[in-house]
Amino acid sequence: MAGRPYIVVLLVSLLLLVTLSPLAEAYTKLRPQDCKKKCTYRCSATSHKKPCMFFCQKCCAKCLCVPRGVYRNKQECSCYNNWKTQEGKPKCP
Repeated sequence: MAGRPYIVVLLVSLLLLVTLSPLAEAYTKLRPQDCKKKCTYRCSATSHKKPCMFFCQKCCAKCLCVPRGVYRNKQECSCYNNWKTQEGKPKCP
C-alpha cells in the first residue's frame, strides 16, 4: 500500500507532461469551431492571408488538426500534410 501514492504521483506527472507538451496541441483533435483561431495564427506570417485562411480552414475542417507554428511542422498532422491538389501540390498551408 505504501507504493500507491508514488504511482498516483507518477501518473499525474505523466499526464501533465503530455498535456503541457508543445506538441500536445497539434496531436489533439480540434473542434470545428477552433479552426478559425488556429488558422488565423497559422496564416499570420504570410502576405497571402485570404487564400491561406481559406485553405487552412478547409483542411482543418476535414482533418481537425492544424500544425503548430506559422510554417512547417506539417508532419504533426498527417491528414493535413498528405492532402494534395490535383496537380500533386500540398493543399494545406
